[in-house]
Amino acid sequence: MDQATAAPPSSEDVLGRLSSLADETRTRILLLLERSELTVSEICQIVQIPQSTVSRHLRLLSQEGWLSVRSEGTSRHYRVSRKLDPGARKLWAAVREELAHSPLAREDRVRSRSVLEARAEQSRAFFSTQAGRWDRLRQELFGSRAELQLLPGLLEGTEVVGDLGCGTGQLARFLAPFAGKVIGVDQSEEMLEQARRRLSDRDNVEIKQGELEALPVEDGMLDIAILSLVLHYVVDPLRALEEVHRVLRPGGRILVQDMQRHQREAFREEMGHLWLGFSPEEFQEWLEEAGFDSVRLAEVPPEPEAKGPLLFAMRARRK
Repeated sequence: MDQATAAPPSSEDVLGRLSSLADETRTRILLLLERSELTVSEICQIVQIPQSTVSRHLRLLSQEGWLSVRSEGTSRHYRVSRKLDPGARKLWAAVREELAHSPLAREDRVRSRSVLEARAEQSRAFFSTQAGRWDRLRQELFGSRAELQLLPGLLEGTEVVGDLGCGTGQLARFLAPFAGKVIGVDQSEEMLEQARRRLSDRDNVEIKQGELEALPVEDGMLDIAILSLVLHYVVDPLRALEEVHRVLRPGGRILVQDMQRHQREAFREEMGHLWLGFSPEEFQEWLEEAGFDSVRLAEVPPEPEAKGPLLFAMRARRK
């Protein structure tokens, strides 16, 4: 039942609310928890009342619906509920107006700032001793690509994104929750079989077999086309870029990541590379020849453990 049609509170409800606010300690606790989320021990530090007494008041306020409670490990965190009904909010506003500037309330606010500062200092102390190994700690906990998980959130959620040269579907999996649709294309049926298994639970992903020089995608179908570490396997990269231009809508964007020019001839035999990377200058010329403008280049900083050639990234827009 929504608030517009909810039944008005009964006299018993109103008297219960008045009763729960009729204690000075409980109103002090509410004033604190309206400003910050606090644990039982932190509240005890601030109001300087034994934990058993504070816990009793918190239990009553929670039962009456004034507080929300969040468990984190062995601690319970309290704050004023964001779901108070209009009558409760109005009643609390009247009480707050009368008590917020009392000497005890002012003292509680000062102690509260000290408690929160001590909490912040604990975090600062950790970073002051761990800064030198922070990157390694984060990588151990979350992997080396954790920050990249944010980037698909820049999509509006309606775009059709092409993962061209999708391989086993790792990038498509990464993009799918944030895109309207993802179309993955690869020439290897063996790779696509793994991609289909990886993406079987994603109904907004379509997997197609085809060459990048002859994409199985309709004209103007894509909003964004991504070619990640794939063009060095393509016989005619310029032709592939012309195909990308065809399947992008006017104003659509192409994102390319690939290797900078290198001298590792063994990659031809060992990894099937047809191109030993590209110079950014020649790649920009290809993009412009294929019909793109607004080209931007960025060198990709190498991961410390990376053993391959240096990478570059380019973004351009279809005219």
